[in-house]
Amino acid sequence: MRKLMIVVGGSLALAAPLASADILGVGATVSYWDSDFSGEVVNKDSAVDIEKDLDLDSDSNANFTAFFEHPIPVLPNVRLNYTSISQSGNGEIGPEGFDGIFSADVRSELDIDQFDATFYYEVLDNWVNLDLGLTARKFDGELVVRDTVIGGRVSKTSVDAVVPMGYLAARFDLPFTGVSVGAEGNVISFDGDSLHDFNAYGQYEIAMLQLRAGYRQMSIDYEDDDDKLDVELSGPFASVGVAF
Repeated sequence: MRKLMIVVGGSLALAAPLASADILGVGATVSYWDSDFSGEVVNKDSAVDIEKDLDLDSDSNANFTAFFEHPIPVLPNVRLNYTSISQSGNGEIGPEGFDGIFSADVRSELDIDQFDATFYYEVLDNWVNLDLGLTARKFDGELVVRDTVIGGRVSKTSVDAVVPMGYLAARFDLPFTGVSVGAEGNVISFDGDSLHDFNAYGQYEIAMLQLRAGYRQMSIDYEDDDDKLDVELSGPFASVGVAF
């Protein structure tokens, strides 16, 4: 498998001297993302539409986040995030075929797992909050398509990569209400491959509890040898978290 490894030298230097957290802080959130899938998967010279041909439905989309912030100016804060996406469905491959499967009813499973380690600095930290940093993202995606005929062909398409991405998060707090609105995202584009992951949300905070709801969109356009994943996921999400 081809690994996309990009060194983005010096990018954090823009943010490092600007700001840091005032106090020590830790937190964690868990969320559910009700996403719709669209796009295609390519195996060698054949392609399949995951929405029209495979009729995939969401089985589970889970997301876990933890962060650690500190008042040391030179060192970045750390944010860890894990997203697991599982889709399955029954569809039909036409006479044009996909990876040796022709004119057949199929059962398909698509799984995408990604782990982010984000290193960021707080540029602003008051009613207006702004974080800048870099994310190292490890993602794995696999599509398995099975001809439903007994003894039928099984096709497997997989991509995996470790990529750095730019990270930005902004939030505006409505004073004395516990209510805030914000957005955050990761993005990179290099040599024909691109990934982006954005969300916008509203949040209500009471004591140490944070309740958040919003909309998230993620796009993966990545080629790994003869396999290619070109998909987009989007939909609403809700999360609950604690911060100390």
